Amino acid sequence: MAGPKKSLGQHWLKDRDVLAHIADEAHITPEDTVLEIGPGLGTLTSELLRRAKNVVAVELDEDLARKLPGQFPGKPLEVVNQDILTFDLRALPENYVVVANVPYYITSKIIQLLTTATNKPRAIVLLIQKEVAERLAAEPGDMSILAVSAQIFAKVRLGDVVPAALFTPPPKVDSQVVILEMREEPLVEADLEKQFFRIVKAGFVAKRKKLRSSLSSGLHISKQDAEVLLQKHGISPDNRAEDLTIQDWLALARDV
Repeated sequence: MAGPKKSLGQHWLKDRDVLAHIADEAHITPEDTVLEIGPGLGTLTSELLRRAKNVVAVELDEDLARKLPGQFPGKPLEVVNQDILTFDLRALPENYVVVANVPYYITSKIIQLLTTATNKPRAIVLLIQKEVAERLAAEPGDMSILAVSAQIFAKVRLGDVVPAALFTPPPKVDSQVVILEMREEPLVEADLEKQFFRIVKAGFVAKRKKLRSSLSSGLHISKQDAEVLLQKHGISPDNRAEDLTIQDWLALARDV
C-alpha cells in the first residue's frame, strides 16, 4: 500500500488504546450511525464498527476509498469517495455521531460545517492538533473566534493528548482528542446570529487591541460610543476580545 500523502495531511495512527479512547469518547450506542471523516487505513473504522449500527466513511483519497470496503466484508460500512466539505449531511439520520482523525489544515472548516449544518450531529469527537483543541475548549481570558463559534453550538471538553511519535509519519506537533457535545439549542438565537458574529469579528479584528479600539474600528463607531456600549454591560473598555464570555458578546449583539 502506498504511504501517506503529504498533500492530504495524512498521518496514520495505529495505537489501539488511543483508537479505543477516541471511540469511547463518542458514547456510541448499537443504534447509532457514525460519520467517520477521512478513515484512511481503517484502523479507527474497525473500532467504530464494533460499537455502531453502521458507519458512513467519507474519504477524499480515491485509492483508500476503493480499498476500504474489502477490509470489512459483511460489515455495515458505507464508503463515500468525496470531499467532506461537499458531502450532504442531510442524507444522514438524525442524531448521528461524528468521529474522525482529521488533517490539521481543514479542522476549522470541518467544525464550522458540522456545527452550523441543518442536520447537526449529536456529538463530534475529533483527534486534532493539540493547540487547536485547546483553543476550542478555551475559557474567557484566552478566547478566540474559533472558541466562540464552537461553544455557542456545543459544550466542548478535552480528551487525551496523543504524542506525535504514535503517528506514521510523525507530525510536527502533538495531537489531542476534543469532544463537542451539541447543545439542544444554540446559545444565540437564529435572528441574532448575523449580528452576533458581526460584533465578535469586530472585537477580534485586532485582538491585541483594547476593546474600545477594536470595536470602534470594526463597527465604524467612535471610541467614545464604544466605551459607552461596553460600560453599559459592565465590560471594561480596557479588556481585550479574548477576555469576554459568550454572554458578554450576546449582550453587546442585542444592543448594537
